[in-house]
Amino acid sequence: MDTITLIWLALPFLAGFIIYLLPKCSRILSLAVLSISVLYPFWLLTSGQDLTLQLLDNFGVSLFIDKLSGYFILTNSLVTIAVLFYCWYEERKAFFYTQLMILYGSVNACFIGYDFISFYVAIEVISIAAFLLIVYPRTDKSIWIGLRYLFVSNTAMLFYLIGAILIYKANNSFSFNGLSNSPPEAIALILLGLLVKGGVFVSGLWLPLTHASAETPVSALLSGVVVKAGVYPLIRLALIVDEMDHIVRIVAIATALLGVIYAIFESDVKRMLAFHTVSQLGFVLASPPVAGIYALFHGLVKSSLFLMAGSLPTRNIKELKHTNINTYLWIALVIASLSISGVPLLAGYCAKVLTVKNLYPWQVMLMNIAAVGTAISFAKFIFLPHDTSAKILKQNWGFWFGVIFLLAGLIFANGFYLSTYTLSNIIKALITVFIGWLVYFVLIKKAVIKLPRILEDFDHLIGIMSLTLVGLFWMVLP
Repeated sequence: MDTITLIWLALPFLAGFIIYLLPKCSRILSLAVLSISVLYPFWLLTSGQDLTLQLLDNFGVSLFIDKLSGYFILTNSLVTIAVLFYCWYEERKAFFYTQLMILYGSVNACFIGYDFISFYVAIEVISIAAFLLIVYPRTDKSIWIGLRYLFVSNTAMLFYLIGAILIYKANNSFSFNGLSNSPPEAIALILLGLLVKGGVFVSGLWLPLTHASAETPVSALLSGVVVKAGVYPLIRLALIVDEMDHIVRIVAIATALLGVIYAIFESDVKRMLAFHTVSQLGFVLASPPVAGIYALFHGLVKSSLFLMAGSLPTRNIKELKHTNINTYLWIALVIASLSISGVPLLAGYCAKVLTVKNLYPWQVMLMNIAAVGTAISFAKFIFLPHDTSAKILKQNWGFWFGVIFLLAGLIFANGFYLSTYTLSNIIKALITVFIGWLVYFVLIKKAVIKLPRILEDFDHLIGIMSLTLVGLFWMVLP
C-alpha cells in the first residue's frame, strides 16, 4: 500500500506536466487522473487503516494517513472534479489545467504530511499554483489580488518557518509530535502562519477580497479546499497536544462569530460567501475529533454556492431581492443554503449535530449563536423571487453537472450518519433555523448597515499579523 500511496501522490504532478506537453488532452487527462485519485480517499474511509511512511529519517518526509486525512482528501477530489466539469465547455488554455492538477496534488500532500518542513514545501506550492489561477484572466485587478494574496501568504509562512526551525532545535526532528516539547515562541509562530494561511479570525481578513475577486471556479477551489490546507495541521496538532486543542477551540469560536457577523450585513453575494467561509472554518476547528466530516460537507456546499453565484443576474443582494432568478437555479441555491443552515435531510445537518456533540460545555452557546447567524445569512438566498422563464447568466451542461454532482453528495451522505436523526436533534436544528429566519424578516431584511472594511486594506494586514502574534504569545506563555 505504501507504493500505491506514493504513486497516488505523484500522479497529479505527472499529469500537470503531460498536460503542458499535450494541451489538447488537458480536460480528458485531468478527468482521468481525478477519477482514479478519488478512489484512494474512499478506500481510506472504508478500510479504517492508518498508514505511516518515513522516507528519509529525521531530515526527510513524514507521512501519516488516517480517516481525518481521508475526509480532507475526499473534499479536495470532489470539489476539483466539480470545478473541472464547470470549466469543461469554457475556452481555457492548458496552462489552467496544469495549475489545477498541481494545486490538487499539493493540497493532497498537505493532507498527508506529518512534519513541519514537508508541510511548508507543500503549502508554498499551493500558494504559487493558487496565485497563477487567480491571475489567469491577466487583468490589472486579478494581478493585484494575486500579488496581495502571495505577499500575505509568504509573509505568514516566514513566521511559520522560523517556528519550525525552533522546533527542530528542541527535538532534532521536524515531526508534528515535537510540538509538545517545544518553546512557547515556536508554538506562537507556527500558529500565526497557519491562522493566516487558513483564513482564520482576523488573520484571515485577506480572504474575502481574494475569494470575491477571483473567477468563479477559482473562488470555489479557494473556499472549498485551499483554505483547508492551512486549517488541517491546526486540527492535527490539536489532536496531538492538549494545550493546542484549547487554543484552537477558542480561536474557532472567535472565527465563527466574526465571519457570520460580517456575512449577515454583507450585500455582495461573493463577499458574503467568503465571510461565511471564515465563519465555517470556525465550525471546522471547534471540534477537532469530527473536523474532517464538517470540512467535507462545507467543501461541497460552499463550492457549489460559489459556482452558482457566477450564474446569478447580479452580485448585489439588494438587487436580487427585486429580480427574478431562474427557478431551477433557485432550487439548487435553496438546497445548498438549507444544508449549510443545518436543515435535516441534508449533510450539513449531520455535520452540525456531530460537531455540537463534541463541543465543550463553554462552547455550546456561542456556537449556537453562530449557527443562528448562518441561518440569517442564507435566508437571503432562500427567499429570493424566482421564475422559470428567467435566464441563467451561465448555462451549460458543465455548470449543471458540476453543481448537481456536489449537491448529490450532500443528499447521499445522509445515509452514513443516520444516528444523528433523533427527535431532539431534529427539533433543535429546526428551532435554530426558524429563529434565524425570524430575525432575518424582523430585523435584517430591511436593515442598511455597512461594516467597515478598513482591516481588509493591504496596509493593515501585516499589522494585524503582528497584533495576532502578540496575542498568541500571551496565550502560550506560561
